[in-house]
Amino acid sequence: MGRLTTHVLDTATGKPAAGLKIELFLLDGGMVYLKTVHTNSDGRVDGPLLEGVSMVHGHYELRFHAGDYMRATGVDLPDPAFLDIIPIRFGIANASQHYHVPLLLSPYGYSTYRGS
Repeated sequence: MGRLTTHVLDTATGKPAAGLKIELFLLDGGMVYLKTVHTNSDGRVDGPLLEGVSMVHGHYELRFHAGDYMRATGVDLPDPAFLDIIPIRFGIANASQHYHVPLLLSPYGYSTYRGS
């Protein structure tokens, strides 16, 4: 069964990014809001973002609220922050596979990849 998962690592501290807000949107047929989740103490969400019948072929966007997370952890950010909301757009071509979209984050840079 296919599923979509994510996790966030704060590379500035070398620790999981706990309490980071993430929004999920389906982009096909317009931008459709699907859900909002927050990372746990391990920088992960407590369950898949999508799975089973909700996991469908299409284009998606994850919005990572990095600025709010960094401010909450005491990082001194300029106003406006260089990185605030980080959108990652990706496609699900095969809804029966596992798609993992991790975010490696710091105040002035980020990276992502298709994980396993």
